[in-house]
Amino acid sequence: MIALVDYGMGNIRSVSKAIEAVGGEVIITQSAEDIKKAKAIVLPGVGAFRDCMVNLKDIGVIETVKEEILKGKPYLGICLGMQILFTESEEFGICKGLDLIKGRVIRFSLPKEYKIPHMGWNTVKFRKKSKILSEIPDNSYFYFVHSYYVVPEDKSFIGGVTEYGIEFTSMIIYENIFATQFHPEKSQKMGLKLLSNFIKLVK
Repeated sequence: MIALVDYGMGNIRSVSKAIEAVGGEVIITQSAEDIKKAKAIVLPGVGAFRDCMVNLKDIGVIETVKEEILKGKPYLGICLGMQILFTESEEFGICKGLDLIKGRVIRFSLPKEYKIPHMGWNTVKFRKKSKILSEIPDNSYFYFVHSYYVVPEDKSFIGGVTEYGIEFTSMIIYENIFATQFHPEKSQKMGLKLLSNFIKLVK
């Protein structure tokens, strides 16, 4: 069973349906006990970093999520679910994250021909080999919607990068932590393949 953390933000139902479509068993939950019992954690999200952290605190799961990840439980963070892994974000003033990955979340500062948010299809160039990328060609297209991006201090966490005016980190792959700035649930065939590969890692 995969615990899909519902903290009141993001497209929980579409993520749940996508995971189920590729054979995963999902429980949508706000319960620390469910997260402890689950074989893996998925934390998706759309919206502001600060709101996400406040909502996770309000439902009482921040410490549980951190503890389970540190124990080695597979974690998939999607968009905001990737960003909150970091030390802090500058979105609407400095806000502390889970601090599982040292680094910051910063806003795009790009020439005016680049629209912000970065929205639509773009390629991901893989920096690592991983089972979660099995049968997904390098430079595959995935769907993005974001104005902020992560900057890890330790580059060994970087699983993939994307070009949008600059080269930014679009995937994190490190031990049991997998995270994407893009939305696999909106990324059709390749996104579903990534979710399928994550499920295989869990089983």
